[in-house]
Amino acid sequence: MEVYDRAHELARALARSNEYKDYRLCRAKLESDSSNMEMLKDFRQKQIAVQLALISGKEPKEADKKAYEESYRIISLNPTITAYLAAEERLARMLRDIQKILFDALP
Repeated sequence: MEVYDRAHELARALARSNEYKDYRLCRAKLESDSSNMEMLKDFRQKQIAVQLALISGKEPKEADKKAYEESYRIISLNPTITAYLAAEERLARMLRDIQKILFDALP
């Protein structure tokens, strides 16, 4: 049970981290404006369409690439969305680092 106890300790430490607190604040601000949520949803749909084409070894359609680039340009001008995406990336980076530490520690 010690492993699970440590996992719960880690979860509590993560919840207290600046990265997670910042993420939660940015997310709350983002969610308070439905137009921001729609812009982000639209951007992510376009981003996924381009990424899926690339992953499958295909060149994304020119129209999809242009739509993605335009959507990126628009959201990059929105400080609420850019703050959220930056906070999300910092949290994701921390979680990836923790995952790497755990896997590297295993023989």
